[in-house]
Amino acid sequence: MASNSGRGFLPIGSPASDTSTSPDSRRVQLQGIVFDMDGTLCLPQNHMFSQMRSALSIPKSVDIIEHINSLPQSDQPAAWKKIKDIESVAMREQEAQPGLVTLLAFLAEEKVKMAICTRNFEDPVRHFLENFVEGKVQGGQGKVFDPVVTRDFTPAKPHPAGIWECARVWDVRERKVSDREERDGAGDVEGPWERELPMIMVGDSVDDMASGRAAGCVTVLLKSEGKEDLEVDGRTDLVVGRLDELIEILKKGLWVDEKK
Repeated sequence: MASNSGRGFLPIGSPASDTSTSPDSRRVQLQGIVFDMDGTLCLPQNHMFSQMRSALSIPKSVDIIEHINSLPQSDQPAAWKKIKDIESVAMREQEAQPGLVTLLAFLAEEKVKMAICTRNFEDPVRHFLENFVEGKVQGGQGKVFDPVVTRDFTPAKPHPAGIWECARVWDVRERKVSDREERDGAGDVEGPWERELPMIMVGDSVDDMASGRAAGCVTVLLKSEGKEDLEVDGRTDLVVGRLDELIEILKKGLWVDEKK
């Protein structure tokens, strides 16, 4: 039974009016899932980021994209080329996450909208889709991921703008505070979600959790070595060890309690 404070989604395949498997009326239909790419859809390549910072002569504490954007306009093209050269080499070493195709096939069969929101540039994303997704995922129609938001879209994560762009393309609207009041039967609607989008953000980094929370999504963290602190971060709603663990969670209906 869900607590009195939280949010969630109806089991995949349930009509919007079906509350027979829901403890209350606080579950809504899931309208789409946004995925990060590096470390989420494909295995982490953490060495790539060390190489980027070395090429730019910046410490780990400095955000790569923010640093390049802060450079004089005349210096930015050379800096971006260094990053793209490293990404172009790394993309040839991409490996799909365990459970990737199984999860995507399930979501495609259930007609769940899927998108990618990444800080990568277009070529590695296209390489990943061509080698690990296209022709391997059955059950859907057209593109598996639509839209695909790369770093050409600004501002990049951790800003939520990329996720909001996915919502705009899908015509998914924020849930109004008045809707929450009516749903909860109470005027107190304070909580960790300052806004609510009926969407999920799946990622492996603090940027993913921060952007997902700021956008109003339920956030799902894919575990990875060295990022154990994110498993208990206040912006992380749910933690999974493999992508295909989401299948049973979504079949039963996802629920996350409000974190105090």
